This record gives sequence, structure tokens and C-alpha cells, in this order.
Amino acid sequence: MHKSLLSLLFLISFCFGYTQDAPLNLSLQDAIEFALVNNRTLKNAQRDIEAAKEQKWETIATGLPQIDANINYQNFIKQQVSVVPSEFFGGEPGEFTEIIFGTEQNVNATATLNQLIFDGSYIVGLQSTKVFLEISKFAKDKTILDVRKNVINAYGNVLLAKESEDILKRNQAVLRENLEETRKIYENGLEEEESVEQLQITLAGIESLLKNATRLKNIAYQMFNLTLGIDINTPVKLTDTLEQLTASHIDLELLNAKEDISQNIDYLIASNDKKSKELMVKLEKSKALPQLSGFINGGYQGFSNEFDFLQNDFNWNGFSSVGLNLNIPIFSSLGRTAKTQQAKINLEKAEENLTELEQQLKLQIARAKSNYQFSIEDYLVKKDNLKLAERIEAKNEIKFFEGIASSFELRQAQQQLYNAQEEYLQSMFNVISNKTELETLLNTPYPN
Repeated sequence: MHKSLLSLLFLISFCFGYTQDAPLNLSLQDAIEFALVNNRTLKNAQRDIEAAKEQKWETIATGLPQIDANINYQNFIKQQVSVVPSEFFGGEPGEFTEIIFGTEQNVNATATLNQLIFDGSYIVGLQSTKVFLEISKFAKDKTILDVRKNVINAYGNVLLAKESEDILKRNQAVLRENLEETRKIYENGLEEEESVEQLQITLAGIESLLKNATRLKNIAYQMFNLTLGIDINTPVKLTDTLEQLTASHIDLELLNAKEDISQNIDYLIASNDKKSKELMVKLEKSKALPQLSGFINGGYQGFSNEFDFLQNDFNWNGFSSVGLNLNIPIFSSLGRTAKTQQAKINLEKAEENLTELEQQLKLQIARAKSNYQFSIEDYLVKKDNLKLAERIEAKNEIKFFEGIASSFELRQAQQQLYNAQEEYLQSMFNVISNKTELETLLNTPYPN
């Protein structure tokens, strides 16, 4: 109920915001909720479930009464002629007389009710409908997890691109100011030309990176919109910051979370695949059983040389019958046996795949926990390194303008700062991304 109401509010605010050219304001949780309603892949996953339900009823309906009707009208433009011995009509022996049987026009209307009484494959088919429906539902669950993960990563990528652009703009402003001051000092003969050139090289590199960061930011927004399920050019405003998300995604208790492989969506899908292979074995075996069905039909026939079948006093001839059809498979030259063996082999493969997947998932979870723990530790290190790099760059800038440090030393300190800034931003994104990967493997819902 809460999700439905929230999604409805998102849709209303989105439509209003779009008409007013106002951006769609979204926190990360808002973005996830929005995507779970509007993501196109998820919509199709729901359609697959609806199609599976219809297919389930289609299978059930084959064992229920089936009624068919048929109306056949014939008008002989030229009737077929038969010959009979003339002696039947008092003629000479050995001679034949042409005669026409039947009328020029006839109508035959029949209705037939068929009922399946016993069919082993139908029983297996009923069992398979449940498995097939589960396949579609598991596919949707996996899509939900993938959409959630993609939204979080896309949201983080946008914030990462924005932060990168902002930092580069600040660096550009500082470099321009430093370059202007250094150029004035050089013009007064108190600084070497190389110092100006060093700063020009650094500024040119920063400006190039800034242009690329702006392009990447625009692409990141478009990818984010695509993940949400809206037009890629729709204006969107993200209300969370990269630091806020990083802080909220540090959860050491998750490292001790129970590794319940049976709840992993890939394991559930593989288990369901094994069930489907078991049913295929039963299906092939059931084909050796007899098939029994019954039928009731009835109808009317009309014969006339003129088209007067619609008259009230027309004489219709009725007929009806009831019967059984029994089909007993006797010998198929071992064809059914071969198909059964193939089904058994596929079942054995499914069992092996399930065991292999179980082992792989354990390794993936262990690796995901390790990556998540490292990303947290690396984030704390990169955070301290950035503070150190900022202090070192500030000291070298002071020394440079006081004539104590060279332009080369200043440039080294600046490059060290820029690398530390980039590594710090990436470390925050890694915390968010690695936690999401671990939660996906553990099938853990995003906390509200």
C-alpha cells in the first residue's frame, strides 16, 4: 500500500514537473521506488507473468470439455452421374442406365463435445504450469534486484560525475589564479618563465579533464533516466550527495550476514530448472500410457433441389452419436525410450549445474564481502590521504610564491592532490557499489 501510494505520488509529481520543465527531485530511495514502477524491463517481466498465467489456463483448458460446431453447405453445379444395370428398371440385360443420386443442394450442421478422460501427459502438463509460472515470477524477482542495483550504480555514477566536475572547476579556478599571479611575478622579473609554463601545462590538463567530465556527467544523467524508465532528456535533480550515500552504505554488520544460498535468486532459478527437467522425465514416461477420450455429437441434415432450407416447414433429418477413443501406444522402435533417456541426461546436467552454482555463490558472497570490507577500509585511507594531499599542496603553494619551492615541486604537489581527489571520489562510489553487489547476492532488500 505504501509503495503503491508513493509510486502514484511520483507519477503525479513527474507529470506536473515535466509540463513545467522543472526537474524531477529524487533521493536514492525515491529513485528505486520510481524505477520499480516505470522501468521498461521490469514492466515486461510483469507481462511475462501475465502471459504465464494465460498459458497455465491454456494447459488446464485442454482437459476440459471442448465444443465445436460445423456447418457445411453444398450446391452441385453439375451432379455426378452413376450407372446401374438397365435390367433393374426392366431394360435389356447387359445395358446400363445413367442415374443421379441425391439432391442438387444439401446442408449438414453438426456439434461435437469432446472430453479428455485420461492422458498422462496432461497430468504432467498441469504440474508443469506451476513450475512455468514460478519461472516467470523468479525472473521478475531477479529483474527487480537488477533494476535496484542498476539504479543505485547509475545514481552513484551521476553523483561521481558531478563531484568530479565540481572539483575540477575548483582546481581550474585556483590554477588560473596561480597562473595569473605567477605571470605578474615573471613580468616583474622575479620568477622564471618555466614556472609560468609549468602552470600552463597543469591548467591545460585540468581544462581537458573538465570538458570530458562534463560530457560524462551528461551521459551519466541519460543512463540514469534510462534506468528509471523515462525519457533520457528529462531534467532530474538528485537530492542525495555522494558523501551522504557513502556514510549510509557503511554497514559492518552486513559482513556477518548469514549466507543463505537457498534464498539467492539465481539458486532459486536453477532449482526451478531442475524441477522442470524432472517433469520432462515424467512427461516422456507418460507418453507410454494409454490415452482415453469421449465424445458426443449431434446434428441435422437437409436435402433439396432448391435453396429452401430457411423455410419453417423444411424437413430436417436429425442424428446423434456417443463414443470413446482409446489410443494405446504399443511399439515405437525404442523412440520413446530414447527420449526418456535424453530427459534423464538433461536432469543429471541440471543437478550438476545446481551443485556447481551453489559452490560458485559461496565464493561470490565471500568475494563480495571481501571487496566490501576493502572498499570501506580504502575509503577511510583515501579520505585521510586527501587531507594530507591538500595540506601538502597548500604548503608547496605558499613555498612557491615565497620563492622557497620550485614550480616543479608545486606541480608534483598539485598532481598528487588531483590524484587523491579522484581516488577519494572513486573510493566512495566503490563503497556504494560493493555493498549493493553484496546485498544482491544475499537477496537483502534496500533498507527504508
